[in-house]
Amino acid sequence: MKFGSTDTPGNIDYSLPVDHPETATVLSDKGSKGTPDLYVGCAKWNKKDLNNFYPDGAGDELTYYGSQFNSVELNATFYNTFDADQIKEWHDKVPENFKFFPKVNRYISHLKWLNGIEDATDNFIDSIVHFKEKLGTIFLQLRGNFKPKFFDRVQSFLEHWPEGIPLAIEFRHPDWFDDDIVADELYGLLEENNIANVLVDTAGRRDLLHMRLTNNEAFIRYVGANHPTDVPRLDEWAQRLQAWNEQGLKNIHFFVHQNKEKKSPALAAHFIQQMNEEVGTDLSIPVVGGDEQGNLF
Repeated sequence: MKFGSTDTPGNIDYSLPVDHPETATVLSDKGSKGTPDLYVGCAKWNKKDLNNFYPDGAGDELTYYGSQFNSVELNATFYNTFDADQIKEWHDKVPENFKFFPKVNRYISHLKWLNGIEDATDNFIDSIVHFKEKLGTIFLQLRGNFKPKFFDRVQSFLEHWPEGIPLAIEFRHPDWFDDDIVADELYGLLEENNIANVLVDTAGRRDLLHMRLTNNEAFIRYVGANHPTDVPRLDEWAQRLQAWNEQGLKNIHFFVHQNKEKKSPALAAHFIQQMNEEVGTDLSIPVVGGDEQGNLF
């Protein structure tokens, strides 16, 4: 994952920003205290990318992955639209409590820039609904140069999006957050439509870490820098999510990437252990590299 990568990860201040003032308001209005619904996973399950994760004799990759994690951020749907048979095959390989979090196809987000994509969106939805009860929040990632001048396209997309299918959106241009008027209009649109505002924590783009929730869902895409700082960054996230949980946060969806996917499963396992301690969840800690966390750094 090249977005937000840096050649000097040890020189960056990774402290999480203070919360946006309206985050507490959203959580108090729409939240309820108690143990959160926690889903933690990686961006993919294939053996080629998840080095040292699969033991000898693991068998089918997705089946094994599903025995260790309760979710996956499904980047495959960004590149292809799959037929019902393929979706059903994936659905049947994982446990009942597992969820897929598909990424909206790039034809919609990157090739068409949300312009004239009603039929393509319908086709995408017709595909991913076959995940049935194992469908998590779908997320739309917009281009880095998708600016607020395209606000009307976001609005039209949300008007077309079917009610009842959860959605999160990742905005990658800083103008969405730096201009208060633009930001307030965006946050209002997301809140009105119950859309999650994706939080992206990556080393080289601290300007995009806005800490503004727009519904009772923290959808976090964490990108490690292949550096020892990856671990304390995760620990700080566990502490922040514990604070949000006390304010009413119920849904936590946390996906671990790295610029080079070498330690993602081990980092995710570490994060799960931290969350179990901080918020009282009881997720099983994945076995990585022969033990529960593997060799981090």
